[in-house]
Amino acid sequence: MKIIIDTMLPREWFERLTGHELIEDTVLMGSDVLRGIEVLTTNFYKPVRSELLDKLPDLKLVTQFGVGYDNIDVAECHRRGILVTNTPQPVIEPTAELCMALIMGIARRVAELDHGIRTGAVKFGLLKNLGHSLYGKTLGIIGLGNIGRSVARRAIACGMKVIYNNRHEVPAELLQEFRERPEFVSRDYLLQNADYVSLNLPYTAEVHHLIGERELQMMKPEAFLINTARGAHVDTQALIRALREHRIAGAALDVYEHEPMIAEELKTLNNVLLVPHIGTGTWEGRKAMCDAMVDNILAFAAREYDKMTTV
Repeated sequence: MKIIIDTMLPREWFERLTGHELIEDTVLMGSDVLRGIEVLTTNFYKPVRSELLDKLPDLKLVTQFGVGYDNIDVAECHRRGILVTNTPQPVIEPTAELCMALIMGIARRVAELDHGIRTGAVKFGLLKNLGHSLYGKTLGIIGLGNIGRSVARRAIACGMKVIYNNRHEVPAELLQEFRERPEFVSRDYLLQNADYVSLNLPYTAEVHHLIGERELQMMKPEAFLINTARGAHVDTQALIRALREHRIAGAALDVYEHEPMIAEELKTLNNVLLVPHIGTGTWEGRKAMCDAMVDNILAFAAREYDKMTTV
């Protein structure tokens, strides 16, 4: 097969595809039509819409490097008879790790105080530089899927109570591992009662600006918002106003509404912690994601469709 591979990833990660023709994705730039290409690898930053699909008339498989696939017009792919796969399993633990790191980091003002020490603005003292505890506090998770449950395990280990909101209540068999099971509540109840609100759900048009002015008004003034899902879940301007007016205690963000652009005012606020979409950003996580993507390609080549993670 002819396979377009992502040049952002090390070439050696694709070594299991020896025997197939690997073409760097830079050939797509400026090309009108590329015939014979059967497989396209892509990622969150690379949209796969009709304009691109028109350039690849022989395409049979689009394989996403990551779990979220809102960069892909899946309906259009299916209309053209093109399979779409993603890599859901390898993203779970590294994303949950980052989510907990952001919760701890914003609660204890880690980045803010690090900067303050470096600039000389921080002074030592018993009642200076105080943050907030996790122990005994309530974490509200919106989206208790694989990543959300992994976050919940870590939070419970820190002595937190976990409540959650989902489109549907999670089946009991998926919560058997928890010594203290997360409690299913309404979204409004979660926003009103959680000390930390974590967004861990996939993005669809239905949840665009899931957190806006109304939702931020519901949150407690001492509560924090954490987003490691998709930036468009949050109305950025409404969040900026809430942070600037100290209507919530703070926010920790890995994703942004108009990524990779970040609203300039967010960078000026001390009560927000910002990182550059690194939820799965570990060497181990990235390699495992590429391995899963290659697994999908090899299963497709062998016509073992039941082994593919199709969407």
